[in-house]
Amino acid sequence: MEKVNAWKKYSSEERKQVFDFADDYRHFISECKTERECVKRAVELAEKAGYRNLEDVIKNNEMLKTGDKVYAVNMKKAVVLFNIGTEPVSSGMNILGAHIDSPRLDIKQNPLYEDTELVLLDTHYYGGIKKYQWVALPLALHGVVALKSGECVDVVIGEDMDDTVVGVSDLLIHLASKQMEKKGSAVVEGEDLDILIGSMPAYEESTEESSDNPSDKEEKEAVKKNILAILKEKYGIEEEDFLSAELEAVPAGPARDYGLDRSMIMGYGHDDRVCAYPSLVALLNTPEVSRTAVCILVDKEEIGSVGATGMQSRFFENMVAEVMDRCGDYSELKLRRALACSYMLSSDVSAAYDPNYASVFEKKNAAYFGKGMVFNKYTGSRGKSGSNDASAEFIGKLRATMDDADVSFQMAELGKVDAGGGGTIAYILANLDMNVIDSGIAVQNMHAPYEVISKADLYETLKGYEAFLRM
Repeated sequence: MEKVNAWKKYSSEERKQVFDFADDYRHFISECKTERECVKRAVELAEKAGYRNLEDVIKNNEMLKTGDKVYAVNMKKAVVLFNIGTEPVSSGMNILGAHIDSPRLDIKQNPLYEDTELVLLDTHYYGGIKKYQWVALPLALHGVVALKSGECVDVVIGEDMDDTVVGVSDLLIHLASKQMEKKGSAVVEGEDLDILIGSMPAYEESTEESSDNPSDKEEKEAVKKNILAILKEKYGIEEEDFLSAELEAVPAGPARDYGLDRSMIMGYGHDDRVCAYPSLVALLNTPEVSRTAVCILVDKEEIGSVGATGMQSRFFENMVAEVMDRCGDYSELKLRRALACSYMLSSDVSAAYDPNYASVFEKKNAAYFGKGMVFNKYTGSRGKSGSNDASAEFIGKLRATMDDADVSFQMAELGKVDAGGGGTIAYILANLDMNVIDSGIAVQNMHAPYEVISKADLYETLKGYEAFLRM
């Protein structure tokens, strides 16, 4: 079944809408490169659209009614938004779920050291990466440092064009004969992904008391001393403060239009912010609904959705319970009914067919640029292991919804049967008995520092999410 390229159906006005929305998204991923930054921006957009903090509603003992819109934040790294429908929440919700974490390099808790008058930061990579792709790149540092006083210092270094960048060095080809014989997984080892951040010793006026002893520790670590002085002056940070820091090294600079026709976007973090952003905007664009509409954006998917801010936490269930309570319709049984009667699009990216690597794709069941949003009936690997595997009835309902809204969509698998595979948050929500399917956008270079998506697919996905919320 050949799907028509979505670009062919657009009028000049629709094409403008495609490019306008793509510009909005491009700015979003350029400015929001961590989970915290995504949540902060989501809250700003939500409040502008009339959403209120659920915490304030509970504190003021207010009740919620049809048409009310609330959000709740989990530890500044996950957020859920509710648009209360005309039907009771216990009759089910239409849920869009995506993750806002992306593969990167995390700075360790004791990271700073000097070696041969070079200062580096030790890292631990986060999520599935090809480690050799992260060398010889301009990197930026994003995150927070929590001080003992309770203050949290926001850090962004390397994004402004006048700002400095950092990076991981690569071995010159002239000395890399043994390295080039290694397997791809061992070309660069995890412990070799240390980030170079300085090489200039601290400057001090010479005095009679100055030591001339070359073994003097302070002299030997003069470059580190200089770096610490810079951090102290700019951020008020001491070396000890790295112990309570969350700092991420990500590709520096903005996302860019890609292709001579500007039909694509190349940038860091498409997986999965390219699904998170249209999910959020779709909910904010939807004024009235019959079934309560929900968008949840979570952390930690790239490492198994674990922890307090991942999808496996109880945050989502707890917030549904709080909303039902504020609607005057809560009981444990009704909560279970609400979850079991819900529909969910687990919004995550799929692998876009790449002619350069055609051998790992099965053409009839691959996702293609320009063919619209992607539905994956199942993901997983080795015989669908770890997948959700959506029901035929649910897919039939979605097909009708998408066709009625003139949404271009395609069904796909993540490569050939034995070529590999992947997972999403779908199975976690499916464990609550709800109908769930993976859906999202096709991506090339997935998990590389710079990924690529089609603007047409982005726009069709926004339309598809809006149609789903009204379903």
